Amino acid sequence: MPAARPAHFVAACLTLALTSAWAQTSSLPITADQRRVAEQVASAGVPLSELAPNAPDSHTVKAGDTLWDISGLFLKSPWRWPELWGMNRDQIRNPHLIYPGQVLVLVKSDGRARLQFGQRVGGGPGDTVKLSPQMRISALDGNPIPTIPLHLIQPFLTDAVVFDTNVLATAPRIVAAQEGHVLMGRGDLAYARGDFAGATDFRIFRNARELRDPATKEILGYEAPYVGTADLIRAGEDRKSADGKTTEIVPATLQIKLARQEVGVGDRLAPAPQRNLDRYVPHAPDRAMAGQVVSIYGEALNAGQNQIVALNRGKRDGVERGHVFALWRDGERVTDKTGNRPEAIKLPDERHGVLFVFEVYERVSYALIISVKEPVKPGDRFTQP
Repeated sequence: MPAARPAHFVAACLTLALTSAWAQTSSLPITADQRRVAEQVASAGVPLSELAPNAPDSHTVKAGDTLWDISGLFLKSPWRWPELWGMNRDQIRNPHLIYPGQVLVLVKSDGRARLQFGQRVGGGPGDTVKLSPQMRISALDGNPIPTIPLHLIQPFLTDAVVFDTNVLATAPRIVAAQEGHVLMGRGDLAYARGDFAGATDFRIFRNARELRDPATKEILGYEAPYVGTADLIRAGEDRKSADGKTTEIVPATLQIKLARQEVGVGDRLAPAPQRNLDRYVPHAPDRAMAGQVVSIYGEALNAGQNQIVALNRGKRDGVERGHVFALWRDGERVTDKTGNRPEAIKLPDERHGVLFVFEVYERVSYALIISVKEPVKPGDRFTQP
């Protein structure tokens, strides 16, 4: 029988196996330095003090689970899962590779904890189930579980859009509808003018509104209400008349593919971007960071759990997709009447929620409210968790 391997060796091997599996599916090379970082993280784990009070010894992944949910079972701070799992978030873009039916085992040693894959040993329904760590990873039926519930943010990957400058002011515009219609829906034809720059797949927007920093009043970007999508099916042209004396303008023809709202004359067009859902990996910023909520997406004055807010920090400030922030509620200003004379005091600020950044622009970003105790409003403060 071979000698037993220490837990950190098993965790490191697990990490390398996952890294290799990812490399095979992504065609991107794994460098020696990336392997070193993965091994280093895998051998560290998290302090036992970071475990949730009722962290289970094991968990069987089920349909509907997310990486955030599972990490929340084991950790006080779910965004610290890369340390628990021994994963390198920068290089493993789909790091979980976890499927319904797989068993996760919590291993504790030397004052730290790590999470490993396990397997069921014997046991039918109602029988005792034993768990043993294993390093072999086999593909299971179904899709790997997502990091967070993607259905909460997927619509906003198209709907919530911020432009660094007011480019929509000069973007192609819808100038007419078919047969004199004023409003258009899915399947209708629309006619537009402007520079399409070779694109054929477009998003449709209403006029953009300014997003201003709550403190400095600087314009951070321009948020454009999303209307729908359209395909360019025929380019426009300028035709010369038969006698060559006049020019007839013929606009481009588009077909409305999706209409979240009714499309109207004057709406603007912007090329549809590519989206990558594999990079939404929760993690805390590497340095101190703070800012404020700029606005609530939509028409609401306050926001609650699973709603979207715009933040006054973006790429230039070091914000990344997947960053997790803590929400803070301003302490009330009250009067202390217990002394010799009344005095105005301010109660301490209280942390009351968690934000998850899923889209980042140059000076602003969008975040999902993962949890919150009090309604969130523009001007509310956030910091690193």
